[in-house]
Parts: sequence; C-alpha cells; structure tokens
Amino acid sequence: MNFRIIGAILAALAIGLGAMGAHALEPRLVAEGKLEVWKTAALYHLVHAVALYFLSALKGQGPDRSTLVALWLWLAGIILFSGSLYGLALTQWKVLGPITPIGGVCLIAGWIVLLFSKSES
Repeated sequence: MNFRIIGAILAALAIGLGAMGAHALEPRLVAEGKLEVWKTAALYHLVHAVALYFLSALKGQGPDRSTLVALWLWLAGIILFSGSLYGLALTQWKVLGPITPIGGVCLIAGWIVLLFSKSES
C-alpha cells in the first residue's frame, strides 16, 4: 500500500471537505449546531493525512514495522473518527456516535506506537 499517495489524496479531500463545510454546507451546519463537529472532523482529518504523507515519505525503502502500524492506525482513525463526525454532522444516525472515540483511540495509538518506535528517522 502506498501511504504517500493515500496521504496526499486524504489531505486534498480534507481541504475540499473543510471548504464545503465552510461554504456550501455552512447554513445547514450552523442551523443544526453542527459546524464545530464538521470543523473538528476536517482538522483531525487534515492533520493526520499530512502526518501520514510525510511519515511515509521519510521512509525511503518502505516503512519499518512500527511505522507501518502507526500508518494503518492513522488511516483507520481518519476513517472512523473524522468519517463518523462528518456523518454525525450531516445525518441523524446516532449509531455513528460510538464509532468516534474508537477512531480517536486509533489516532492516539498511532502516535504512541511512534513514540516507542526504535527507528531513528
């Protein structure tokens, strides 16, 4: 899996979704009190997409095991955390609520894996 490409695509998507929330969806999101939820989703999405891109780009020959675990955790976190928040902002699907913290744990776990990584990049 090419995490550099995935990171670039996810970063572009985060910017697009952030702009959509700030412009096209703003009246709806403000009326429903969901603008901050959307902003949080876009922020965490963008930060972790950029981190995913750069971490994978730093590993010239491919990521070591701990880096690969962190990349997968961040990818899962973006999908679960930001994805569930985007869904909560746009729908009334309460089932998405319990998914958000699972995604947050994935994002945090990715950083912890890197903290204890033995690589020196």
